[in-house]
Amino acid sequence: MATSSWFLLSFLASSCLLMDGHLFCNADPTDGFTAVQLTEHNFEMQKPYNLPLEDRYSDINGVHRMWVYSTDKPLRPDSTTKPRTEIRIRGYDYSSGVWQFEGYGFVPNGTTGTSIMQIHRSDGPATVLMLKVYDGQLKFDSQTLVESNIYNRWMRVNVVHDVDANKLTVFIDGVQKLEVEGNGSSTFDFKCGVYTQTDPSNYMESRWRDIRVLKKNE
Repeated sequence: MATSSWFLLSFLASSCLLMDGHLFCNADPTDGFTAVQLTEHNFEMQKPYNLPLEDRYSDINGVHRMWVYSTDKPLRPDSTTKPRTEIRIRGYDYSSGVWQFEGYGFVPNGTTGTSIMQIHRSDGPATVLMLKVYDGQLKFDSQTLVESNIYNRWMRVNVVHDVDANKLTVFIDGVQKLEVEGNGSSTFDFKCGVYTQTDPSNYMESRWRDIRVLKKNE
């Protein structure tokens, strides 16, 4: 009985808040969603074109570690983009409905000037959302603060994209931190890793585990 009570209290502590004698509980961001099936086949690796994958990526016990240097080559010889090492989720590109990315991300101290998660567009502007790291802060694009003090800790990251409503919502550790409008219709896909942005550190790294893609139940 004591063990059951301890688990209940732990759950309440993580998802509920006691105020003035009343218990307020937040819904989990994945409520009402169903996870799609993901295998390694769905993880398309994008990395500097002139290097073997193992020079910029490792997968140890389900932790996907990705790193890049600001002087690295782009993903293709004909690309004008900056260096990256990213997982692109393939097989679940979407153009309607409500979709969600979930993963636990870790950014080591010193990494700055990089995108660690993005929703990529197939046409028009390259992205509808980028979560970027600048000096220990997670930002939407480069302006809006999403989360502070992110270095050297695991964060649960949930990004919900309601295509039909043109709305994006970001949760960190189960708490809503951002809600913004999108930039119109397209075909979209999820990415995570490191993708060089402005004023980068020489070395950039992020780690991801327990990556999921979910779709809202009809």
